[in-house]
Amino acid sequence: MKDEAIVQTPEDYTAEIAQVAYSYWESRGREDGHDVEDWLLAEQEVIRRRSVQSATERRPRHANAA
Repeated sequence: MKDEAIVQTPEDYTAEIAQVAYSYWESRGREDGHDVEDWLLAEQEVIRRRSVQSATERRPRHANAA
């Protein structure tokens, strides 16, 4: 079976980034004035998560792996 890459659209990232940024805002007690900071941190978090996920999916699987 051939591995097929899942194509992510900008909308996929935007929705996930928005959710993470919203959680940052909520964890700060819904304090206004940090929207750009929250968005940029959320972008970094989403990119990091997806990089780790992508690297994990590319690892070769061995027949004797548990």
